[in-house]
Amino acid sequence: MPVPPLPLQLEFLGPETLPLLLVLAGLGLSVAEALAPGANFVVLGVALLMAGVVGLLIGPLASPLVLGALVLLFGALSLYGYREFDLYGGKGTAKTSDSDTLTGKFGHVTERVTPTAGEIKLDSGGFNPYYSARSMDGDIPEGTEVMVIDPGGGNVVTVTPVSEYEDEIDRELARGRDQESPVPDESETDAETETN
Repeated sequence: MPVPPLPLQLEFLGPETLPLLLVLAGLGLSVAEALAPGANFVVLGVALLMAGVVGLLIGPLASPLVLGALVLLFGALSLYGYREFDLYGGKGTAKTSDSDTLTGKFGHVTERVTPTAGEIKLDSGGFNPYYSARSMDGDIPEGTEVMVIDPGGGNVVTVTPVSEYEDEIDRELARGRDQESPVPDESETDAETETN
């Protein structure tokens, strides 16, 4: 019995079957990734699968050293692609935000806010948009639109009514939104009659 040239090659496992084994291993890891997603096996699975397919295509040129280089090449490419194209949607979107990001957020009072008690619901408050709230001075009635002025560590926020920060332009815009059908002024009606 002749000694195989490389220790990994046995008689029943010739160099021609190695690409097929790589394809099977890549498919197995791809199935494992599908069953338990989380990017645990995706890079290695793609690398083994692609190296095996290329090995099957190039046939007798697919020595174990060439296949090993192909696994490394496809592994690097799939790792780059995984990170660059963000297939699992992770690029910073799943990070927890700190309480400072609450400053300037808008919401509505759900339970009368006083300097010592109250509750608000933030418009973009995340998983649990309800926060305990306190006012700087005076009471804020239920249903009032408020803005967070001090996040206070995230547990109890300090809020103020948005109406305190409205200027003349904001009031005009609000009046325009409140009117169901705005009455056109004379210049608009004159322009319409001239075009007819």
